[in-house]
Amino acid sequence: MLNAILRLPNVIAQSGLSRSTIYLRIAQGLWTKPISLGGRSVGWPESEIIALNTARIAGKTDAEIRALVQTLETDRKKAL
Repeated sequence: MLNAILRLPNVIAQSGLSRSTIYLRIAQGLWTKPISLGGRSVGWPESEIIALNTARIAGKTDAEIRALVQTLETDRKKAL
């Protein structure tokens, strides 16, 4: 499991999505919510970005990706 937290420019580079598309997908339940890094800084665990990219590459449906997002966010809480 990768523990790096990526800031938005790196998430954009790895996913190929724009900032607005990432936040739209968060609203649609198709992308994990960011983690607060303090102040006005947020980031995403690199392992989650990899899992979401892998699901898209594998041709998973939106329903399957929503389930993956829920799993990733639940696992995030369990890790605490």
